[in-house]
Parts: sequence; structure tokens; C-alpha cells
Amino acid sequence: MIEQMLEHNRRFVESKGYEEFVTSKYPDKKIAIVTCMDTRLVALLPAALGLKNGDVKIIKNAGGTITNPFDSTMRSLLVAVYELGVNEVMIIGHTGCGVQGMDAAEMLHLMKERGVDEEHIQLMRHCGIDLDSWLHGFDDTESAVLETVDLVKNHPLMAKDVVVRGYIMDSTTGELTPIG
Repeated sequence: MIEQMLEHNRRFVESKGYEEFVTSKYPDKKIAIVTCMDTRLVALLPAALGLKNGDVKIIKNAGGTITNPFDSTMRSLLVAVYELGVNEVMIIGHTGCGVQGMDAAEMLHLMKERGVDEEHIQLMRHCGIDLDSWLHGFDDTESAVLETVDLVKNHPLMAKDVVVRGYIMDSTTGELTPIG
């Protein structure tokens, strides 16, 4: 599959298909969006919000939440604010998220089935990594979004004038519901 994608890429560049996407690194709308990596949102979210290339910074991860105040998503938001001119942040969860109800024990079981040694798992625990918390999902999408909104708003390094709001998107229709 990757080879097919690389072949498409070669043709895309040769035909200058990229020209319609040329923009700067600065988001025109001065907005950053933290959302889930769910495949249903790849085209739906920008279409539902009327976004084009260059409008916003979109930061995606599993669940569209921030689980640690010093993780890479929070770092990306700080870069977006201080280096790229973002002054509004949207935290967008979605219906039917795979991280909702995700079970750490099941994830560890799947890792072992795919060849991760118990030795490596125990080494992580020995090094102080709480795998049960790190691999645990959330129980309620709205609560998870609200927790992330609170974390971003009250982060000690976040500018106080940045507007942070939470939403849940319907994974089928794209309808956005404000929460909080």
C-alpha cells in the first residue's frame, strides 16, 4: 500500500498538483484545533468547518485529548501560540471515538500478541511508567474534552488571552456541538 501511495506522490509532484495547496506556515484564521486521529474526520472535519489548506493548525492524536500537561500535543499548542500567531484553540472530540472505553489490560494483551515481550512491559513499569493510566481511554467524550479545555486554559505556560473552547463533532454528519 505504501508503494502505491509513493507512486501517486510522484505523479502528484510531476503534474504540479501541489500548486493549489501552497500557503505559509502561519494559520490564516489564527486557530489551532486539537482533534482525534479518527479516519472519519480526515476530510469531514475540514469540510464541516469550511477549512482550506493554510487556515488552521490541526493537531491530531488518539482521542483528541491531552493526557499530560507536558506531552507533544501541549508543546505543539504552545508553538502554535507563540511562534505561529494562534489566538484561539478548539478542542474537538467526536461521537463513537475508539479511545472511549479503551482498556489498558486489553491493549497490553494485544501488544503481547504482536510480539512485545513481557520483559519490556515490566521494564517500562520498573522505570516508573504507569502503563495502566497511559494506555487507558476515557469513559465519557464530553468529560474528556472538558478536561482538556481546562488543562489548556490553565496551563502555566499558556497565554491568558488565548480563547479555548470545546466541541463534540458528530462523526457522520459533521455537526459541531459546543460543550461547557
